Amino acid sequence: MESLALKLRPNKLSDVLGQKHLIGNNKVLTNLVKNKKIFSMILYGKPGIGKTTIAHALVNELNINYRMLNAVLNNKKDFDTVIEEALMYGELILIIDEIHRMNKDKQDLLLPRIESGLITLIGLTSSNPYHSINPAIRSRVHLFKLEDLDDEDIKKGLIKALKHETLKGIIIDNNAIDYIVSLSGGDLRVAYNTLEMAYYSLNKNITIDLLKELNFKANFFHDKNEDGYYDVLSAFQKSIRGSDPHASLHYLARLIIAGDFDAIYRRMSVIAYEDIGLANPSIGPKVMAAINASERLGMPESAICLGTIVIEMALSPKSNTGCLAINSALNDIETKPIGNIPNHMRSPYKGYLYPHNYKNGFVKQQYLPYQLKDTKYYIPKDNSKYEKALKEFMEKLEALSK
Repeated sequence: MESLALKLRPNKLSDVLGQKHLIGNNKVLTNLVKNKKIFSMILYGKPGIGKTTIAHALVNELNINYRMLNAVLNNKKDFDTVIEEALMYGELILIIDEIHRMNKDKQDLLLPRIESGLITLIGLTSSNPYHSINPAIRSRVHLFKLEDLDDEDIKKGLIKALKHETLKGIIIDNNAIDYIVSLSGGDLRVAYNTLEMAYYSLNKNITIDLLKELNFKANFFHDKNEDGYYDVLSAFQKSIRGSDPHASLHYLARLIIAGDFDAIYRRMSVIAYEDIGLANPSIGPKVMAAINASERLGMPESAICLGTIVIEMALSPKSNTGCLAINSALNDIETKPIGNIPNHMRSPYKGYLYPHNYKNGFVKQQYLPYQLKDTKYYIPKDNSKYEKALKEFMEKLEALSK
């Protein structure tokens, strides 16, 4: 049985929701159809925003023979069959879903056919093609990014769906429609599926209270194999770095709902030293304590531990001086002639001055290799009392060294 989403799939580009940068008066895809011309391309963007729909609308309006394969589900023999068909027709459009998962054998098979024009490729992916698509394929296609659908786009789609014969007799108010929009996470397919499920499970009479009783979960893009996964982790770190506790808790909640606790622990540990560092050096042990408590308690209590420490992390003073310092030292070792360790610093300690034998536990001597003499890696900030104290102490030692 066809889903509502499939039944509502447009056959014309002009009926596609969103993507106004590609579709419309004097826009690239519309002009291709107008000029009866198609080139190999990759359409990329989040799930449910129209990649497959646009591909089908293109081939339908151009009235060109096409086949659709999945890079994972279809084997090499299926690809051989498509090439035989292309040779028979003289040309063929091949739509490949999940193209970023296509293995080398299939790529090697297609490349010369794409190059010769025998096959026109329309690749579909939710992954960033600049990271995930073989450069040999990428250089032979045009890349088009599909933008996220906004709430108004999703609502337009739902209102259109209400008129379809599949939903005959449906009763639904604006509040319930808006609630489905909020659950969709910008994925039109999710919105259609939610509406269809509600229609049949609520006897055609849909209210916001009944929708809540069905316990639908809000949709968001979070797939470990796709960009969305890294987007959430990136947004989590950037929110803490930017001292926004509300955004930090939002992205933490996404990761918790996805059950991705290992990623939470790793990213929190990185943030403690990369972004907070010496501005609040106690945060590292506190993060580890929160992680240990989270592991011992499990859900739902672990969310409390993680939420509490994330608030403190977001509101901690920030300093990346430790990160910058070690990166600078690593860069010197990789790119500069660094010289030998000074003789008095080697073992045995001939000529080495033991600082504890001197006033204030300090004595001037050369510690760095002589080729790096006077190099400074740690440049302190005044973002916190602790680092300010480190700066003052370091300046005092430098004064004694003169």
